[in-house]
Amino acid sequence: MQLRTLLFASERSLAVGLGLLVLRLFAGLAMAFAHGLGKVPPSEGFIEATAGLGFPAPTLFAWMAGLAELVGGVLVALGLLTRPASFFLVVTMAVAAFGAHAGDPFGDKEMALLYGAVFLCTMLTGSGRFGLDRFLAPPQRRSLSFA
Repeated sequence: MQLRTLLFASERSLAVGLGLLVLRLFAGLAMAFAHGLGKVPPSEGFIEATAGLGFPAPTLFAWMAGLAELVGGVLVALGLLTRPASFFLVVTMAVAAFGAHAGDPFGDKEMALLYGAVFLCTMLTGSGRFGLDRFLAPPQRRSLSFA
């Protein structure tokens, strides 16, 4: 690989695709199994914490948060429905950082902010060339330009 390619890779390069793959796999699986798995089904404590945030149907919202973390994390790791799954994860991490940890020092909300930033990136970029989303996307049309 040339140094120029390594330093200035285009969005279609192998390096960019591999970078997104590593990011999706690690963040998605860590979210699903380190955080989401323990919240499905939601415990009474998690439901009470959700109620303490002011949500009108705390059991429903606790389930939604747990499923966003578990199912959303797996979907992001697979690169399947990456943008919608990432959206729900960004919302969940925003609630965690600015709701559940609102009065806490930065160190306590750092993980939620970091996950939120990662999932914001996957929401904006999509799954990349090694995600399953590419099999769902409509075929790219190439237009002929005579100009």
